[in-house]
Amino acid sequence: MAKKKKIVILGGGFAGVECARQLESQFKDNPEIELLMVSEDNFLLFTPMLPQVASGMIETRHIVLPIRTICKKTKFYEGRVKNIDPYGKLVTLWGTGDKRSISIHYDFLVVALGSETNFFGMSDVEKNAYTMKTLNDAVVLRNRVIDMLEQAENETDPILRKSFLNFVVVGGGFAGIETAGELMDLLLDARKHYPTIQKKDLRVIVLEALGMILPGFNQKLADFAKDKMVERGIDIRLKTAVTSFDGNEVTTKTIDPTPKDPIDDSFVDSIRTKTLIWTAGVTPVNTIKRSMFKTDKGKLIINDFLEVPDFPGVFAIGDCALFLDPETQRPFPPTAQIAEAQAKVAAKNLTALIKNSEKEKFVYHSKGQMAIIGKRSGIATFLGMNISGFWAWLIWRNVYLSKIATFDKRTRVFLDWTIDLFFDRDISRLKLMKDKTEKEYKLLDEVDDVW
Repeated sequence: MAKKKKIVILGGGFAGVECARQLESQFKDNPEIELLMVSEDNFLLFTPMLPQVASGMIETRHIVLPIRTICKKTKFYEGRVKNIDPYGKLVTLWGTGDKRSISIHYDFLVVALGSETNFFGMSDVEKNAYTMKTLNDAVVLRNRVIDMLEQAENETDPILRKSFLNFVVVGGGFAGIETAGELMDLLLDARKHYPTIQKKDLRVIVLEALGMILPGFNQKLADFAKDKMVERGIDIRLKTAVTSFDGNEVTTKTIDPTPKDPIDDSFVDSIRTKTLIWTAGVTPVNTIKRSMFKTDKGKLIINDFLEVPDFPGVFAIGDCALFLDPETQRPFPPTAQIAEAQAKVAAKNLTALIKNSEKEKFVYHSKGQMAIIGKRSGIATFLGMNISGFWAWLIWRNVYLSKIATFDKRTRVFLDWTIDLFFDRDISRLKLMKDKTEKEYKLLDEVDDVW
């Protein structure tokens, strides 16, 4: 009997899950092909709806889809990748105090490990800021916002009170803008229960280093979004970069794209705030940076077929792969749409390798872009049209609802949205601690070595 061929997929995000689903449909009845997936979480997190979890519009569990229910024919390992050895065709997973380290052999590999938040080397920001990447982040942020309202309600020192009610969002991309919009909705809903807090006391400030928000969108739509958000009381500051944040005060400087003389005359400013939400960029995970694969800016270098050039049978897709847009010669933005498009092509090319047929090059065709900017308003580029306002918001909802893979979760999200039309957000604060994750399991690894 021929030895089974093992396809190992690393990462359970949009790219990894879509690739597994495509391969399952291709090889579902083939006993010679074995599919495996490794992911830190046993669920796919529907990240476009994270801001709505942070604002309490959607129930936490409704935007997570258990991988075992979506990829039924794939053997699943919950764990973190420690090392990839492309010469020995081995993937090693970290061991912890509770579980042993495992090594998995592969014949074909798909690396879809995504990215983590990039703080650009600012350790004080990393230590004190809130992020918007995981489910835990969204829940912790919601609790923080409600806690700030509780503190401010009874605070008599005006300066301290102001710092409780200033919320700073760094980054004017999709995540930042949608988080700011949802945050404002939550604050305005919750304010009714805090008699001493007026609408004018609440401030949501967006800081963006570029000269516009939502880069990649049509300029007119991005301007519409900006005007609409400013109208709702959100302060948007462009060409403004964060230089530090100590937990009480964020310092910023303005960026002048055309400095007239060598003397740095950038305007330095500070905002007193206890809550800084960082959504200003992502970086590939360390596993990739220290692997034997060739990388550029931490991303895996791949060819037109999404294959790693030196290692046939190894593919990289999603945020961790470097693929340049042929028009702009810049990397594609880290979106779920691109991750899924790459996953489909990688699955096709893997199948072609196994069946000795022709591989196809990855060519990206955007299906349009959408963002919601708060109270029943959004912007969308859809089927070649630019739409803004209520209709864009409606399109956003329908498109994203259709993308949720399981019927039960789709129904739950729809019910959450319906309930939100009639009732205010809940302001109970669930006491959860901010998670201190052990970077790379350092201590545990040393203990392993002793024994």
